Amino acid sequence: MEMDLNADLGEGADDDAALMALLTSANICCGHHAGSEAISRETIVLAKRAKLSIGAHPGYPDREQFGRREQQHSEDAYIDMALAQILDLIKYADDLQMTVKYVKPHGAWYNQACRDANMARPLVKVCASLSLPIVGLPGSQLERCAKEIGVPFFAEGFVDRRYRPDGSLVPRSEPNAHIEDPAEAIAQLDWLIRKRGVRTICIHGDSPHALAFATKVREAILAKGHILKAFV
Repeated sequence: MEMDLNADLGEGADDDAALMALLTSANICCGHHAGSEAISRETIVLAKRAKLSIGAHPGYPDREQFGRREQQHSEDAYIDMALAQILDLIKYADDLQMTVKYVKPHGAWYNQACRDANMARPLVKVCASLSLPIVGLPGSQLERCAKEIGVPFFAEGFVDRRYRPDGSLVPRSEPNAHIEDPAEAIAQLDWLIRKRGVRTICIHGDSPHALAFATKVREAILAKGHILKAFV
């Protein structure tokens, strides 16, 4: 089976360049929840050197909370916000002879879109207008809206976060939301592939364990006989 290994990058973390040697895809911050245009461009250059597939990683413009505080907007406002950020990254990529190949929302926007069709639909509509696939949790409203509108969807799993029984992520504000033991991360990797049918595995680039987890997860994916390859 082909498996993709991605990380959220361009958010100002220290390990981006080292992580890229282990990945197949890079979700590049559009410069609103963190980072900047200069950092996004620099990250695209690094991804190009590492021969990675790149995606747009739009987030709420809430730097104080790193885009992880939930917000409520109208559908038109969501469309405008998503379109502006994704088009910015597409321009940066075009300038550097790279192509944005998918969209993965960040933080609170991601979680809200996965559980609420009213949050998911604007994102999917923007992806449809740009002919870009979208990434999200399997069985989520984001997946359902993508299927309804006809946008390719790729199921994603996290090895550094714990899950609720309904398949959603345990909120970061709750105890034990994070996995810090690489052995537990590898056990969850197996569950994500076998039981959840994920196609791509994410490592949070801002995690203090990002590099160690990415190394172990990459080794485990290959040891299980999977082929590491960008999903798009």
